[in-house]
Amino acid sequence: MQERTLFLNGTIAEESWFDDDVTPQLFKDELMSGSGNITVWINSPGGDCVAAAQIYNMLMDYKGNVTVKIDGIAASAASVIAMAGDTVIMPRNTLMAIHNMWISATGNAAELRKAAADLDIINAAGRNAYLAKARGKISEEQLATMMDQETWLTAEQCIQYGLADQYAE
Repeated sequence: MQERTLFLNGTIAEESWFDDDVTPQLFKDELMSGSGNITVWINSPGGDCVAAAQIYNMLMDYKGNVTVKIDGIAASAASVIAMAGDTVIMPRNTLMAIHNMWISATGNAAELRKAAADLDIINAAGRNAYLAKARGKISEEQLATMMDQETWLTAEQCIQYGLADQYAE
């Protein structure tokens, strides 16, 4: 069976407004259009964290081997998707960005405090993808600090922290 290649380029969104976004449904359609091992090329600034979680879970449940190749950047929500790779490959000139999740909130003080509390829960859940991939190479506390600071990572740092496995040849 021949290996397939999928491309995740652009913003990750629940719905595509201009036919240039990656949505969970579009990705699922492409993912399920065949079988066997796949390579997913990622070049994305990120996007919706829930849509990214759906795509991450699809890849984690996929029966074949999943290789992720970062082709430019895997930032924000795209970095979460990258963590689903059995093998994550980064050329030395590529980047990954990790940060806490964002939401838009309006309302009174009580509603804004609740939104902040909700984000604490959302961020803790989001860290799980990085921690699962890192397999102990980074602590949850260190990762939380890096996400608090919105951290850009080189390929070398990603390999050091266990967020990537190897350099591209």
